Amino acid sequence: MHLEINQLQKQFKTKRGLLTALQDISLHIEEGEFVCAVGASGSGKSTLLRLIAGLDTPTAGEILVDGVRVTGPGSDRGMVFQSYTLYPWMSVAENVEFGLKLQGVPKAQRKQQAAYYLEVVGLSTFTKALPKELSGGMKQRVAIARALASKPKILLMDEPFGALDVQTKEAMQQFLLEIWRSTSTTIFMITHDVEEAIFLSQRIYVLSARPGTIRRELQIQLPSKSNPQIKRHSTFQKYKDDVMKLLYEDGMQTNRICEVQSSVMGNR
Repeated sequence: MHLEINQLQKQFKTKRGLLTALQDISLHIEEGEFVCAVGASGSGKSTLLRLIAGLDTPTAGEILVDGVRVTGPGSDRGMVFQSYTLYPWMSVAENVEFGLKLQGVPKAQRKQQAAYYLEVVGLSTFTKALPKELSGGMKQRVAIARALASKPKILLMDEPFGALDVQTKEAMQQFLLEIWRSTSTTIFMITHDVEEAIFLSQRIYVLSARPGTIRRELQIQLPSKSNPQIKRHSTFQKYKDDVMKLLYEDGMQTNRICEVQSSVMGNR
C-alpha cells in the first residue's frame, strides 16, 4: 500500500468569499506505517481525512492509493470517527457486518469475518449486545472492528479517542498499538493531542493553522512503546517540546495576522 498526496488544496465557499482550509499539502504513507497528523483547531485535519476517504473532493491536487486516484469512497480505505457512528438498533455483530453486507459479501462469510475481528478487539462475548449496553471504549472497539472487517489497505482515524476519559483513552491507545502490530494494518490518524501522536506514530506531520499547510515532518524513534510510562522519557519530552514549539509559533503568527486584519478593517 502506498498513499501519496500531491499539492492538495481545499477551498470552501462562504458568505465572505473563498475560505482556504488546506494549501499545498504533500505527504506519503507507506505500507504498514502508523502516521499521525497533529494540529490545532482550524488546521484542516478532519478536512484532510475526509478528502482521503473520498467523502469530499479537493479543489486542486491529487490523492493516490497504490497509484489510483481517489475519486470517492472505497473499501480500500476504512474510516473510524470520534463519534462511534454505530447503529443503535443493531447488535455488535450486525454493526461489524454492515459494511460487508453493503459490499455484497455472502452472509456466512461476513459472519465469519465479523467474528474474527471481534475476537481481535476482545469483544467476542458481546456479539449480541446493543451499543447502549457498551462503554465508550467498547463502542470504539466495535467501530474499529467494523472498519478492519472490510480489510482496508489503510485505516483512517479521526480523533477516535477524543471523547473518552483519560484512563480509557490511555488504555485505547495501548490497544490500538497492539492491533496495529498484530494486523500490520496501515494507519493514518489525526489528533490535536501531541502526546498521543508521539506515543502512537512512527512519523508525525505537523499542520499549521488555516490555511492548513505542513510545517514539518518528524520521525519518531523511542526506546519502547510497550508501556505508557515512556511518555516520561527525556526523548519523548524532547519530541513534545519540538511539536509544541511549532504549534505555539504558528498560533502567535496567526494571532498577529488577525490583529493586522482587524486593524485594517477598523481603519476603513
